[in-house]
Amino acid sequence: MRFSLPLPRRSRHPLVRALSLLVGLAVVGVLMVFGLVVASVLLVGGAVVFALRQWSRKRGAMSPAGRRAHVPEVIDGEFVVLHQTRHAAR
Repeated sequence: MRFSLPLPRRSRHPLVRALSLLVGLAVVGVLMVFGLVVASVLLVGGAVVFALRQWSRKRGAMSPAGRRAHVPEVIDGEFVVLHQTRHAAR
C-alpha cells in the first residue's frame, strides 16, 4: 500500500506567490526570534544559578567550620575470593 499526499496546487498569480513567500519568511523569522529568546533566557538563567552557587560556596568556606580539614569517611569491608570449581549449567 502506498501513502501519498496530493500535490499542493501553486497559484499562478504573481502577487499571491510573492505574498506567500513573504508570509513564509515571516513565520521562519518569528520562529528564529522565539528560539533565540528561549536560548538567551536559558543562558542567563544558567549563569545566574552558577553565580549563586559559587557565591554561596565562597561564603561557606569563610566560616570557621569550613577551615577545618575534611576527613573522609572510610567504610571497612571484607572481601572473599570465590573460585568457580565447576562449570555453570547451560
